[in-house]
Amino acid sequence: MSVLFDRIGLLYTGDPEREEIEDAALVVEDGQVVWAGAAGEDPGADERVDVDGRCVIPGFVDSHAHLVFGGDRTAEFTARMSGEPYTAGGIRTTVAATRAATGTLLADRTAALVAEMLAQGTTTVEIKSGYGLTVEDERRSLEIARRFTEETTYLGAHVVPPDASSADDYVRTVTGEMLEACAPYARWVDVFCERGAFDADQTREILLAGIKAGLLPRIHANQLGNGPGARIAAEVGAASADHCTHLTDDDVSALSSAGVVATLLPGAEFSTRSPYPDARRLLDAGVTVALATDCNPGSSFTSSMPFCLALAVREMRMTPLEAIRAATYGGARALRRDDVGTLRVGARGDLVILDAPSYVHLAYRPGVPLVAQVWREGRRLV
Repeated sequence: MSVLFDRIGLLYTGDPEREEIEDAALVVEDGQVVWAGAAGEDPGADERVDVDGRCVIPGFVDSHAHLVFGGDRTAEFTARMSGEPYTAGGIRTTVAATRAATGTLLADRTAALVAEMLAQGTTTVEIKSGYGLTVEDERRSLEIARRFTEETTYLGAHVVPPDASSADDYVRTVTGEMLEACAPYARWVDVFCERGAFDADQTREILLAGIKAGLLPRIHANQLGNGPGARIAAEVGAASADHCTHLTDDDVSALSSAGVVATLLPGAEFSTRSPYPDARRLLDAGVTVALATDCNPGSSFTSSMPFCLALAVREMRMTPLEAIRAATYGGARALRRDDVGTLRVGARGDLVILDAPSYVHLAYRPGVPLVAQVWREGRRLV
């Protein structure tokens, strides 16, 4: 089955070799892009979709999300909006609620959040564990996450739970029986390398154990202050260093030299009233930048990639082109994928039709629902 998307006003392909095509058409066959070019020059297809001059972009790739959790943290949000600082301590509140929740409740909530994301144009999402922090609760979280995406991340090293006998004992659990139980359900291993969570030595030990178990490394780095996270990401060959709010020149240089993607999460800065990362500095240094929602109940309870894109343009010195690139191609790079985040020939037929003539409107008209249609593998889902 082939589908021709015709009369596209502006096609943003996400392909660095030919990023934008005006007055375009696109053909998807058997779930893959097989042709892209000027309208009227297409090879034909079984079905035709008249885009009527609107903009078409690749489906968003959200490479950082925490969707398996119980409870909420409205009280914490209210306190922050009243002037209390964010310290990441609220994670333990979600851990207690997640442990108490049934598997059905957790799966239903995850499904609802994935549906929210899809309605806003996200066709690929990464989902982390990290709110169970026992062997069985982490395994359960990843088993649920795997129902919705192949991009699942073992984050047993989110924080040290209050019922752990010591941080060192908990690290032994994370690198031992918990890793063994979780690895079959995960593609990635992650660590929250931050004061109040895991230090440099612990982070390195956990990531190396995950790598030995066949998982690929990524890392929560430099969110709350300067720290070793970005440099450890470069050292271990992580696909992505996420947050990157507080970076030194040496950190930026290390990310650039090692080819580590900097995944920026402006929803977290918005929700915690924290300084935004400087995307311009990273881009000018040659670092690939990705944008993601960091959807979680504490520090960034948004499922909207368009919202994060608008924040990136307004607050992080990104151009609209750089932001759409980061939300598609950049997210794919952060997941080491070349089949999503782009509409080049051979890529998966995941695309979004915007009710706008250009992707610029995503930042130009913030908060307006501009996603008209969402297609995954050549099938319309929204």
